[in-house]
Amino acid sequence: MSANDRRDFDLAIIGAGPAGMAAAAQAASAGLSVLLLDEQARLGGQIYRDIERTSEQRGRILGKDYLAGRALVDDLVKSSITYVPQASVWQADQDGHLCYTVEGLATQTKAHRVLLATGALERPVPIPGWTLPGVMMAGAGQILLKQSGLVAKRAVIAGSGPLIYLIAAQMVRAGNPPLALIETQTAADFWQAQHHLAGALRGWRYLIKGLGLIGELRRAGVKRYRGASDLQAEGQERAEALRFSHRGKQQWLACETIFLHMGVVPNTQLSRAMNLDHYWSAAQHCFHPKTDGWGRSSAAAIFIAGDGAGIAGAKGAELAGRIAALRIAADLGRLDEATMAQSATPLHRELARERAARPFLDRAYPASSQVLAPDDATMVCRCEEVSAGDIRRYAAMGCDGPNQAKAFGRAGMGPCQGRYCGLTVSMLLASVNQRSLDETGYFRIRPPIKPLTLGEIAQLDDPDAGAKEVMDLG
Repeated sequence: MSANDRRDFDLAIIGAGPAGMAAAAQAASAGLSVLLLDEQARLGGQIYRDIERTSEQRGRILGKDYLAGRALVDDLVKSSITYVPQASVWQADQDGHLCYTVEGLATQTKAHRVLLATGALERPVPIPGWTLPGVMMAGAGQILLKQSGLVAKRAVIAGSGPLIYLIAAQMVRAGNPPLALIETQTAADFWQAQHHLAGALRGWRYLIKGLGLIGELRRAGVKRYRGASDLQAEGQERAEALRFSHRGKQQWLACETIFLHMGVVPNTQLSRAMNLDHYWSAAQHCFHPKTDGWGRSSAAAIFIAGDGAGIAGAKGAELAGRIAALRIAADLGRLDEATMAQSATPLHRELARERAARPFLDRAYPASSQVLAPDDATMVCRCEEVSAGDIRRYAAMGCDGPNQAKAFGRAGMGPCQGRYCGLTVSMLLASVNQRSLDETGYFRIRPPIKPLTLGEIAQLDDPDAGAKEVMDLG
């Protein structure tokens, strides 16, 4: 069917990762008409990227957690939903109106409920030299492996967080182990995390999984430098080495690729553009949208599920998506309250177990102070070439928030629209101005949140011009 054959839906879901796929299948089983929009060409999101085409060999490299995504895809294919791949959503409002573009063709639609399942972004890692070619986020290395079967040679992985162990282990299985892991978390971080040990033991599967990955790296002979600091990528035309401090000594590792990672943070660009309420999470050092236990945001018709509402991992995202879909089905009269509660109770219980280890992990693997408060010479806004020193200088001149920083020096006004500098800009301003992050706030995100042409906007006056064939699953 064509997207213009149906102008309104019970539920529109933005994002086809674990939360979006699970919610779509759950909602369809309750009899809701569902529109699923995603920027990628195939189902899976970032975590299950290209899962439908993964070979047996690549599946062994990526691991059983990645292969778990196949069950979600299979459930979705059996459902009767309208799926639009390669759809870039560039405007949405609290009343359920959506505008999106597919291959240059713009479409408007309306939904009684909207679920944002936009997932997470890797936290920016502003260190000296991070703008050099050959320096990239660790997630980019995973994308190369998942989508193209490519593994960087002579690479080092630097940063903090459980994901670096997974990526390193996948590189080992692929036959190109990293030269070393440069880890910034310290023994003090681990001991301070003991306050959350009870929760970690409830989520013991995460601990067992992490220990297994570390054991795999040890057997492969991958060197680990724990408690590293003062990271700096070096090179002339591209990355040639990583310099860092370890146990009071300067270290220098020659390499061709540097993968950086300091955890992931919710992707709040669309929830910000929709003027939903957000708050600062001190534990995860990022902003979260305000949601209730069902994923309902500050706007009654808008729900948020998965890592876009707070980092909890792929399984947690799947459970949150199902819970939100049950609440939406009840909202729209397709489920009675008793049936909804009965179905949701075990999901809530399982989600609580999935989230139990998160406070321990957040404290044991924090983003480093170098990244949270980069030195003056470090570039923080790569698009507009604005340094941390520039932001501090703006604050000294009277700039008290990120939106004013745009006027002072165009921070956040480049192609990424603040996705990879917003948190750093907010933290720097809050520190200099001695204000809380909630008081300081974040960039005001306005539509369109993705680049589009005047022609695409003009198409919205001509419904037939925006017609685009989409996939009916089921």
